[in-house]
Amino acid sequence: MDHEPHRLVVTIVDDHELFAQGLALLLETKAGDRFAVGGLTTRVEEAAALAESCAADLAIIDLAMPPLGGVVAVRQVKQRRPATRVMALSGSEDLALAESALRAGADGFLPKSADPDVLLSPLLTVAAGLRVMPPALLESLLASARKPPDELVKRLDSQDRALWVLIAKGLETTDIATRMFVSERTAKRMVAALLHKLDVPNRIEAAGLAGHYGLLDQPKPG
Repeated sequence: MDHEPHRLVVTIVDDHELFAQGLALLLETKAGDRFAVGGLTTRVEEAAALAESCAADLAIIDLAMPPLGGVVAVRQVKQRRPATRVMALSGSEDLALAESALRAGADGFLPKSADPDVLLSPLLTVAAGLRVMPPALLESLLASARKPPDELVKRLDSQDRALWVLIAKGLETTDIATRMFVSERTAKRMVAALLHKLDVPNRIEAAGLAGHYGLLDQPKPG
């Protein structure tokens, strides 16, 4: 689809039709020289087809859309038309939902409570290839990135975690055996078993993984 130079084609996906129409009006009246609204839909299952048919540069998707949810729309738009940038919106402060949207491929997230007058700048930022998100969401993502995955945590018991800390501190097998109250032979066997659980080839990578997850920064259990 041909459109005017420098105008970004936008599609809006929101089950509240009045909100979608209001947002379209805002874009056309406040930034008609930068945005052209290619279409609106109130149905999750129409989001990807709409983005494709309009050759959308940007899709604005509400996350709280029944029955499938906006995260599904985000994923389908990205799968069908990867070039379309996606800004996710939510009327709630559910950071887990926002994180799910980002993992599904959204390029930015904003709460619906954001002042409409300041919405244009984040949309241009996302369209330019950068990410936009509130500070609280960024902090949540950074914190979760420092935590070992749940499937890894489930594989490790308290002895494994204690051993991992000792390896991360660079202790030799003799010292590990002393700290763990076992023989050197048993300590070697325990280290080998832990490396297998961590899916790493050696102690150096095990130590690096511990550093990535901030294992040595965590307070000792009381």
